[in-house]
Amino acid sequence: MASIKDVARHAGVSVATVSRVLNDNPSVRADTRDRVLAAVAGLGYRPNAVARSLRTDQTRTLGLVISDVLNPFFTELARSVEDEARALGYSVIIGNADERPDLQDHHVRTLLDRRIDGLLVSPTDGGSPLMLDAARAGTPMVFVDRWIEGVDVPVVRTDGRAAVHDLVAHLHALGHRRLAIIAGPAATTTGRERVDAFRAALREFGLALPAEYIGQGDFKADSGRRATARFLDLPEPPEAVFAADNLMALGAMDEIRARGLRVPDDVALAAFDDIVWFVHTDPPITAVAQPTGELGRAAVRALIDVVEGRPAESVALSARLVPRRSCGESAEGSTR
Repeated sequence: MASIKDVARHAGVSVATVSRVLNDNPSVRADTRDRVLAAVAGLGYRPNAVARSLRTDQTRTLGLVISDVLNPFFTELARSVEDEARALGYSVIIGNADERPDLQDHHVRTLLDRRIDGLLVSPTDGGSPLMLDAARAGTPMVFVDRWIEGVDVPVVRTDGRAAVHDLVAHLHALGHRRLAIIAGPAATTTGRERVDAFRAALREFGLALPAEYIGQGDFKADSGRRATARFLDLPEPPEAVFAADNLMALGAMDEIRARGLRVPDDVALAAFDDIVWFVHTDPPITAVAQPTGELGRAAVRALIDVVEGRPAESVALSARLVPRRSCGESAEGSTR
C-alpha cells in the first residue's frame, strides 16, 4: 500500500505539501496540486485514520506533549514554547504524559482530534505506533529534547556529550576515580545517550564503569534515591554519583543525607539538567546545563516552518558544565 511519503516522492514535493493538498489548503499552487493529485491517483493512495484527523483549516494552535510537567526542565521548556508560539501568533495546548507511553498517546490522539496545526512531542519511549502513523500521515510534527529513531521528522535537542566529558574531566581533576551514574530509562534516547557519553568519557581517562555502578532510574526522584541506596550498600561505594536528570539528583541527595552522610565529604554528586533550585541546596549542585529556553523557542520555529510549508532542519544545541560545590570544588572555583 502506498504511503504519503511515496506520494510526496512521486510528485517531487514535501510530505507537508501533500497533506495540504489532501486538506484543500488554498495556499498550494495549482500546478503543484495537480501533480500531487495525479500521484495520489496513480499510486492508489488512501489516507489512513490519522491522516483524516489532520486539520482542514488552520487553527493557529499547536500541541505540546511533554514527558513530565513536574520536572522543572519540562516546566521551563513548556514556558518557552508557549512564549515563542504566542509571539508568532499561535496558541499552545499542553498534555502531560507523566513518563507513561499510554498517556502520551492519549494526548497525541486528543490533540489530533482538536485539529491542531502542528505537534511538538518529547517522547516517553521509542515504540509508539501512533507516533509513527502520525508522521507517515504527514502530521506537521517536531520532536523536542527526545526523539524516536526511524521517525522522519525534525528533532530539536541538546547534544550533551561534550559537557558530560567536561564533567568527567572535572571529577577526575578533583581526584575522584570511582564514578557511578543514575541512568534514565533505556527506552528513551536521552537515557541511552547520557550513559553512552559518560562511559566514553570514563574510558578516555582510563576509568571503568562496572555494572554495579550503573543505577536504573526513571527521571523521577524516588528512583534516584533507590539507585543511590544500592550504590552506598556496595562493599566499595562510588566516590561520585552522576544523576542523569535533576529530580534523580535530588533523590540521590535525600538518600545520602538520610544515612547521615555529607555531600561532597562522603560522596560527590553531580546532575544533568541544571535548575534554579541547585544554587539553593547545601552544597550547591554541580550540573550540566541545557539551553532550555532556546530549545523550546527553536522547536516552535521549526514546527511553524513545517506547518507553513518551509524547509525545517533538525537542530542540536550545546550543553555546558556549571561547577559549584557538590563535588569538592573550592568556593572560588564554583559558579552561582
